[in-house]
Amino acid sequence: MTPENRWSCTGSQYLFQSRWYAVRQDTLISVDGRAITYTVVEHPGFVVIVPLLPDGRVVMERIYRHPLQRVNLECPSGGLDGEAPEIAARRELEEETGYRSGRLIGLGKYAASSGISDEEFSIFLATDVNADGVLRREITEDIEIELIPLADLRAMVLRGEIADAPSALAILLASEAVKSE
Repeated sequence: MTPENRWSCTGSQYLFQSRWYAVRQDTLISVDGRAITYTVVEHPGFVVIVPLLPDGRVVMERIYRHPLQRVNLECPSGGLDGEAPEIAARRELEEETGYRSGRLIGLGKYAASSGISDEEFSIFLATDVNADGVLRREITEDIEIELIPLADLRAMVLRGEIADAPSALAILLASEAVKSE
């Protein structure tokens, strides 16, 4: 018996639903036969983009994150909004930064917080980046753009100076991808 079918779900109910995510409560029967309640956050997913300029700098965002009550240094990112990840990556990059990319290179798909959520994110390295797009930020996107060399960002990740985990992973993967080109 595989781990996927050792647990059975005997019921589900939604506790909350919005445009962005839903909270579902499941009743499960564990492998030893006990009934437990498991709460899951359903999320449609998001993208993270490492926009690399020809001079080796990356378009980064200093953005206020209300749940943390602080400003984070992050890669541009955003929700899928029902789109394929590559389309969402192009849209989010332009909306948040005003930059557009001629080429996107997929660097992988990852689970964001698999203990409580089904949320996954895709990472892209954007090259042939130009500042010829149109900003269309949402009201929650209080963003300042910074251009930082990729090598400096990698060092910042390794020193623990970038707290946003998806951005940290994206920077490390982009650094490796650039080395191998």
